[in-house]
Amino acid sequence: MVGTYTRIPMNSFKNTFAFTFVATLCITAAFSAGYLANAAHPASADLPVLHEAYNILRDNGLKPIPTAPSLEYGMIHGMTDSYGDPFTRFVEPPQHELETNSLQGKFGGIGVRLGNDTQGNYVLYPFPDGPAIKAGVQEGDRLLGVDDLVVASDTPVDTISAAIRGPVGDRVNLKVGRPPDYAPIEIKIKREEISLPTVTWHLDAGEPRLGVIEVNLIGETTPGEIRRAIENLQVRGAAAFALDLRNNGGGLLKEGINIARLFLRDGTVIFQEYRGQKTESYSVEKAGPLAGISLVVLVNENTASAAEIIAGSIQAHGRAKLIGATTYGKNTIQMVFDLQDGSSLHVTAAHWWIPNLEFPKDGHGLTPDLPVAASEPGKPDPVIAAAIQELMGMP
Repeated sequence: MVGTYTRIPMNSFKNTFAFTFVATLCITAAFSAGYLANAAHPASADLPVLHEAYNILRDNGLKPIPTAPSLEYGMIHGMTDSYGDPFTRFVEPPQHELETNSLQGKFGGIGVRLGNDTQGNYVLYPFPDGPAIKAGVQEGDRLLGVDDLVVASDTPVDTISAAIRGPVGDRVNLKVGRPPDYAPIEIKIKREEISLPTVTWHLDAGEPRLGVIEVNLIGETTPGEIRRAIENLQVRGAAAFALDLRNNGGGLLKEGINIARLFLRDGTVIFQEYRGQKTESYSVEKAGPLAGISLVVLVNENTASAAEIIAGSIQAHGRAKLIGATTYGKNTIQMVFDLQDGSSLHVTAAHWWIPNLEFPKDGHGLTPDLPVAASEPGKPDPVIAAAIQELMGMP
């Protein structure tokens, strides 16, 4: 589940209520990284059992104590697990970098897809006209290393992807083995900006007057992508539109609100409330550029968080009908704190609700106006069929 995120830079910690929590985390991390050996450190007084257990394991264990950052990460994972909130979590650097890239809609990369051969080795498939193919990478080259990272079949794919990515303009050194003998070859590649679109669109094959806009993630570029999709589909003859939020786990809070504003004329999108703070509201300041188009919204049990903000506010204002299955039901906001080593801490810090709408209710999410069961694999999509019926009045 992606979630609903408010990103918090390091220099604004003290401006948030979560500072105390994060400060405690920093003490704990330092404690685990080496200060455990010093019983006089304040953390040892705050966490005496942890300190005692560490010393016993260090002095009596058959295996050596894990080194930082493994030890720190394990302790932080344990802390967030014990916190008792499924959406408060610690994300290690490779995964955090990939999540950030997805939400930003772009990254510095070389234009390759990773795959596996029959022996489980990683192989490269360069994109046409991308930096990798221009530098000499060939389809089927076996990836042996990225800069200082030695790549083996058991290397996590997120670790490899994060190593390949980096600042636009910087160079990355790949070591590849080329069939048939797989002798090592070193290739230097200059990273370029690679787009990660969050929206795809098409005209329905059976009813070309229907434009389908599939939104898979709510990122920084998503509002603009939706507008471009509508414009492109209108030029191609679309008269009505289905905003497909099925299997969309959410994303950025601000962008979810801005997408809702595209389709609404006025009113409040959501209320939100952080611990110990006054309730805040986000409203529509002027009629959105897409407020007049003929629209339905498609949802299912995996539509969550920021995607539910969009669907729920559209439903609450009577702007369009929801078609599909009851949504996930996630009405909390996570603040994302970037930590000094490239990892991040996601802290559930607030909840939100939509005026005149009970959400979530009895542990459930948004109830569609037109409930429709999902299709079976290989069969026509009944949710799209219901959208055509609703918008076009056709069976």
